[in-house]
Amino acid sequence: MTLNSYDVQALQRMKGMVFLLLSFLLVPSLLQAGTEAYPYGNGSTVIGWVRDHRVRDGESLIELARASGIGYNEIADANPLLDPFVPGTGALVTVPHSWILPDEESYDGIVINLSELRLYYFFRQGASRLVMTFPIGIGSEGNDTPTGEFRVVEKIVQPAWHVPESIKNEKPWLPAVVPPGPDNPLGSHALRLSLGTILIHGTNKPWGVGRRVSHGCIRLYPEDIPKLFQVAPVGVKVTIVRQPVKVGLRNHRVYIEVHDDHQGMNYFQEAVRLLIKKGFLGRIDTGRLYLAAEEKRGIPVDISGESMAPHDGAKDVLSGRRK
Repeated sequence: MTLNSYDVQALQRMKGMVFLLLSFLLVPSLLQAGTEAYPYGNGSTVIGWVRDHRVRDGESLIELARASGIGYNEIADANPLLDPFVPGTGALVTVPHSWILPDEESYDGIVINLSELRLYYFFRQGASRLVMTFPIGIGSEGNDTPTGEFRVVEKIVQPAWHVPESIKNEKPWLPAVVPPGPDNPLGSHALRLSLGTILIHGTNKPWGVGRRVSHGCIRLYPEDIPKLFQVAPVGVKVTIVRQPVKVGLRNHRVYIEVHDDHQGMNYFQEAVRLLIKKGFLGRIDTGRLYLAAEEKRGIPVDISGESMAPHDGAKDVLSGRRK
């Protein structure tokens, strides 16, 4: 039996639908295996681990960032003395694959922290509380991504880009609508927020993840957006915040994470305010706190005083680094 072009297209569509269905069915088992989700709770709000990496011949920090699931800003801030494009073969790179969870009264749905250019998705699986996290690109200066509470109102596979009038004014050669494909800046999937003009979407320019380069939308790596799309339902809450300073606990140790948000903030004072709020101020080493606030490397730093309980021997005291 031979198949005509219509039959072939129908089979391809059917295969696509089966693949999508299997993807949704397989997500719970993938999360149970711990491949993409971190457990949290019981007083612990620090996830992941900082790692070291030796640069291979010809490797850039931008390539390493994407391969490690972090944004350009994260790897550049963590390694201020290295050239992001030519770090040098054999250079020792800090890979900041660890984060303090944003300061929220109750973790629910998607939380986006503009200060660190990172998205968190909080959910439950049985009795377990889990979080997935992804680096993002956000709005540039003058096109700032708004803060506030929103909802996902629509999910779109292979979205067409209806070019806003403001962008047409900047780039008059663009068509009114860019169809799905390699030239579409929305990538393969998009989640529309209740704000209307703001989307969480993929991108055809992955170098923009970890940067302030969009017109207000939130961009994920092409390999990350399908993961979020699969697990985040329509109606899920989306909270967008700006928190350049975060404090948290792990193994009874106090950690701080500071990002340079270019807002003219006194980071040390903000850190002290948060430590007082959480009742941690009497448990920290002031010198370590001051150094972390000055360096603003975007890495969870252990600032516990020496009178604290012994720390986990598998970690470096200052950075929570796996040895």
